[in-house]
Amino acid sequence: MKIALGCDHRAFEIKEQIKVLINELGHEFIDFGAFNNEPVDYPDTAYLAAKAVSTKQADRAILACATGIGMSMAANKVPGIRAALCHDELSAQLSRGHNDANVLCLSGDQTGESLLRKIVEMWLKTEFTGGRHQRRVNKIQAIEQGKDPRELNH
Repeated sequence: MKIALGCDHRAFEIKEQIKVLINELGHEFIDFGAFNNEPVDYPDTAYLAAKAVSTKQADRAILACATGIGMSMAANKVPGIRAALCHDELSAQLSRGHNDANVLCLSGDQTGESLLRKIVEMWLKTEFTGGRHQRRVNKIQAIEQGKDPRELNH
């Protein structure tokens, strides 16, 4: 699997840890920055990494900023992106299994190395379960297209 990576300056160290982890797990990555601790605006790297997923240059993306909130908000503006901010293994598992999240957002300030490993491993190994959840993902896509998701109930 090819993973697009993006972060701001506050999450540079955690992105570097994620790169090592991705390699250990046998995946590839594309690094869209930040490339050091110099200030950078999180929407810039969020856009590049999310766009790589939406254009199929990457299979998924992992983004990090101080809280993960800004990355999540910015990435979710890119068509076709379902970015989820996860703080633990369960939210990582459910974001993939139930919501088919294709972008994982993390807090660089609140995620230690041990927890980071658990979240990333869980998120990368969990597959979308489909079934009743597919209907809900379809409704998210309908909203993205400016449609009323309730119209899909019929």
